[in-house]
Amino acid sequence: MANKSGSVKTGWKRVLSAIPLHVILILICVAWIIPSLGLLVSSFRPKSMIATNGWWEAFKTPFAFTLENYAYVLTRGNMGRSFLNSLLIAVPSTLMPIFIAACAAYAFAWMRFPLRKALYLLVIALIVVPLQMTMIPVLRLFNKIGLTGNFIGIWLAHTAYGLPFAIYLLRNFISQLPRSLIESAQIDGASHPTIFLKLVLPTSIPAISSLAIFQFMWVWNDLLIALIYLGGTPDVAPMTVTISGMVNSYGGGWEYLTAAAFISMVLPLVVFFALQKYFVKGVLAGSVKE
Repeated sequence: MANKSGSVKTGWKRVLSAIPLHVILILICVAWIIPSLGLLVSSFRPKSMIATNGWWEAFKTPFAFTLENYAYVLTRGNMGRSFLNSLLIAVPSTLMPIFIAACAAYAFAWMRFPLRKALYLLVIALIVVPLQMTMIPVLRLFNKIGLTGNFIGIWLAHTAYGLPFAIYLLRNFISQLPRSLIESAQIDGASHPTIFLKLVLPTSIPAISSLAIFQFMWVWNDLLIALIYLGGTPDVAPMTVTISGMVNSYGGGWEYLTAAAFISMVLPLVVFFALQKYFVKGVLAGSVKE
């Protein structure tokens, strides 16, 4: 009986000690959800209602919701074309650095070549270099070879800017794979490309998925790099550039800005929730120290 009562007390202590953490997490979630909910509700409200009362009053009768805001930004606001442009920018700019970084991470983790550690440290050091320092020389180079104002240039830019962190994250994960797994494949006669493609890549899905979330959201929400290397041409402008143009053009047109902003949020949310089961494992893998 004494042991049973002691275990009950220990259980209650654990529950009570976890309450502050749960309260903090709930408050953080509420702090993130409320602005998003307000943005969603406002995007369905007419201009007259937005100008006269808060979004929380939209649930009072009589209800006044409309799809006109979305219809405007998708047609006259050029958001439909900008959404496609953002996809054309984000998908290759996510896949390219992930594949290159995976190859480099495997080489740094399991291949032996001269100056391997020095090169790895040099790559990691590039993480702390502000990308703004590189924009003028890279822009001059792109102007000379004709890569400004098109998707190829911004693919290369996002790939280069994302590689240092991608290599760091994937290398730390791949280096933690059991040595016996790699050595047994080598004994069976598998070459490095075979080991990488058929063994390392499938087992690195958690880290790759976590990296894909980071890279995709960074590229999708980017405004500065798009403005520098693409400009404001509507044919190639992503949604961030189009939305910034709406702010300049419409000023207080909240009904259009809220609809455009929520459209830009939808796909990143889908990507995050689709890959969230790999997210924590991949992030922890990137934080491992040797």
